[in-house]
Amino acid sequence: MGGMTATTPARRVLLAAPRGYCAGVDRAVIAVEKALEQYGSPIYVRHEIVHNKYVVQTLEKKGAIFVEETAEVPEGSIVMFSAHGVAPVVHEEAAERKLATIDATCPLVTKVHKEAVRFADEDYDILLIGHDGHEEVIGTSGEAPEHITLVDGPEDVANVSVRDESKVVWLSQTTLSVDETMETVDALKTKFPQLISPPSDDICYATQNRQIAVKQMGAEADLVIVVGSKNSSNSVRLVEVALGAGARDAHLVDYASEIEEAWLDGVSTVGVTSGASVPEVLVEGVLEWLSQRGFEDVEIVKAAEESITFSLPKELRRDLRAEAAELSGQ
Repeated sequence: MGGMTATTPARRVLLAAPRGYCAGVDRAVIAVEKALEQYGSPIYVRHEIVHNKYVVQTLEKKGAIFVEETAEVPEGSIVMFSAHGVAPVVHEEAAERKLATIDATCPLVTKVHKEAVRFADEDYDILLIGHDGHEEVIGTSGEAPEHITLVDGPEDVANVSVRDESKVVWLSQTTLSVDETMETVDALKTKFPQLISPPSDDICYATQNRQIAVKQMGAEADLVIVVGSKNSSNSVRLVEVALGAGARDAHLVDYASEIEEAWLDGVSTVGVTSGASVPEVLVEGVLEWLSQRGFEDVEIVKAAEESITFSLPKELRRDLRAEAAELSGQ
């Protein structure tokens, strides 16, 4: 074919909006920073505050200590619970260890926890759609373990049994693929015609908006780069949604340095977005990397306006160091 011809499409970047931080992540990250300012380090955080490598490392440098289990936190310390939420037993463990707690659970996750409690109180079987082992699922299941059955995707529906088909409700993890979840719900409704739905959709506004933007973008992109961590459910879903929308290729990267030059072979349109726990500085790094390779023309693909914010955890308005000392009798 020879060199550039007049018909060679121009290189361009489609940048999804909305992308990046959702209100629950923003609140959780600020909560750790504020706690460190207010009470000094160390502040212990149970599990990653949000599922992003860069954010966790940045907060560690500021004095946050991430632990897997409550038992690792020294008595009389302050512990923060991550945006994904925790089971009631974790609150009990913290009380037993005389820890002062800050709960940074996203309010939209708390809403699902409350639904679980309410339906369990009414003796419903609850079918929780979500990924086995994900922190959010562990937390929600812990609200009513004897009433909740996990359904991990449409192929899992065949295995589900309930006590009374007239008392069944579905709930879901907040960060799933919208389309796949509805596919699971449809399969459940075929099996249990009297299945009822939660009062409002459990998949959160941010997950939905980011998927809508990627769908619009993916249909036009040869390559989609999603900035996000491998353990971030909503970020992994964005890659799947991009491919489902017609993108030829899609990859998840934490940093621009992870992009492979080979991905650009034969590519004229690159879509870029980021998961709900990703700071914008990481996206800027990817745009910079692309512009150095001739992808300088950036077009915004706007799917929604977001103006939701959440107030900070109420515990940040108290003196927790004094409470922790009092609890442990120091």
